[in-house]
Amino acid sequence: MEETIIIIDFGSQYTQLIARRVRELNVYCEIHPFHEIPPMDDSVIGVILSGSPFSVRDRQAPQIDLTQIRKQYPVLAVCYGAQYLAQDDGGHVVASQVREYGRANLSDFNKTHPLLKGINKNSQVWMSHGDTIDQLPESFQVIASTPDVHVAGFEISEEQTYGIQFHPEVYHSTEGKTLLHNFIVNICGAKQTWTPKLFVEETVEALRKQIGGDKVVLGLSGGVDSSVAAMLLHQAIGKNLYCIFVDNGLLRKNEFENVLHSYKDMGLNVKGVDAKKYFYDELKGVTDPELKRKAIGKVFIEVFDREAHAIKDVKFLAQGTIYPDVIESVSVKGPSATIKSHHNVGGLPEKMNLNVVEPLKSLFKDEVRKVGRTLGIKESIMGRHPFPGPGLAIRILGEVTPEKVTILQDVDALFINGLQEWGLYDDVWQAGAILLPIQSVGVMGDERTYEQVVALRAVTSTDGMTADWMHLPYDFLSKISNNIINKIKGVNRVVYDISSKPPATIEWE
Repeated sequence: MEETIIIIDFGSQYTQLIARRVRELNVYCEIHPFHEIPPMDDSVIGVILSGSPFSVRDRQAPQIDLTQIRKQYPVLAVCYGAQYLAQDDGGHVVASQVREYGRANLSDFNKTHPLLKGINKNSQVWMSHGDTIDQLPESFQVIASTPDVHVAGFEISEEQTYGIQFHPEVYHSTEGKTLLHNFIVNICGAKQTWTPKLFVEETVEALRKQIGGDKVVLGLSGGVDSSVAAMLLHQAIGKNLYCIFVDNGLLRKNEFENVLHSYKDMGLNVKGVDAKKYFYDELKGVTDPELKRKAIGKVFIEVFDREAHAIKDVKFLAQGTIYPDVIESVSVKGPSATIKSHHNVGGLPEKMNLNVVEPLKSLFKDEVRKVGRTLGIKESIMGRHPFPGPGLAIRILGEVTPEKVTILQDVDALFINGLQEWGLYDDVWQAGAILLPIQSVGVMGDERTYEQVVALRAVTSTDGMTADWMHLPYDFLSKISNNIINKIKGVNRVVYDISSKPPATIEWE
């Protein structure tokens, strides 16, 4: 049984980041909402309490019974978690005179303490709280302070329970990884055995047991998640995996043919389905972004369901669901809990009445890539930028038509190929072109033109939750702009999107 760190989520925007930092130490962890603590079995070696957007002084603040956890397992309480422990044991938490948000330094701390071993004096940490612990319970001792926060860290006597007022998981806490290593490896005793190789071995074996000799159908998209899910299933059940790759007419230029060829080279049993006409018909006259998504989902379900039922005796539907989808399908009060269905295509499992298998549902995106590389999937697939499920439909503002799709495919191809040729592709998290619902005046030769405007978008990110616009070289942008305007009929103006997320999103619709 894999050793596990349980992370109890009080709704912090950083909870997923805590989990990623734990995983980086090759230790398995799970996030659970504060009101749904799982049974604590022999695999659990420690518990982390997250921060929260709430104040512990609020009537609506999350409450939790920790009797099955404290003194049973090592506990690290972060921010709200630390304040909750202090208040719950009779301490005093008050509103800070000044909101403590941003960089601070550990000016006074116990360097020999197991939690703080190896951390340097004046180590930078990141604060994000409006309350402060004014008075600790008798059994609590201060182990770290900053010039402005006396109780920046504490421990509880006769327990392996620790609280910190700063966030070790964020980049701005420069030695946060050291602190987490101290807690997880030195205090909890983690063996650090959870690797991509081990994940592949255990998952393939589990899939064989779950599926047996039954058939599985999987919808491929050409993206990282579905490709890795397919290869795990292929290793587990071989020819009993039936893959369907639907051309919805909204893919990148030549993507259907290229990806289909790649999959067949990987030994997968794949059927390509040309369904462009069905999608275009359903999208005719539709301009609202959400209605576009629903129309595309509806047609995909119909096409996929028809093709899947042509395969006899299918018992399982496989999906490339990943861990952030699962987390966000559970309601937690707070900004980390945008509630959505965790199924890749809403309604598909219900309509098909099949058992669902989700081999990646415990992995974050970066972990999926590591597993894919361990499986030997070629870099042309593993290194691909994320691409929206609705495809180019949400990069064509306004009504989607085959003519607009062709223009955007050509623009996008020039842009993406240019990034690759200039060695910029791997520095970008996601890139694409957007066809705007406006026309502008231009001059070509001796004639005035009145043609389409396209926007180019390229961002840097680690997980897509936040993103900054990519500072592409001016020479590159100049070259790409000239190529688009000169080579693609119907476009006479190119603009570059320099908006970050937040407040803007990565996609325009």
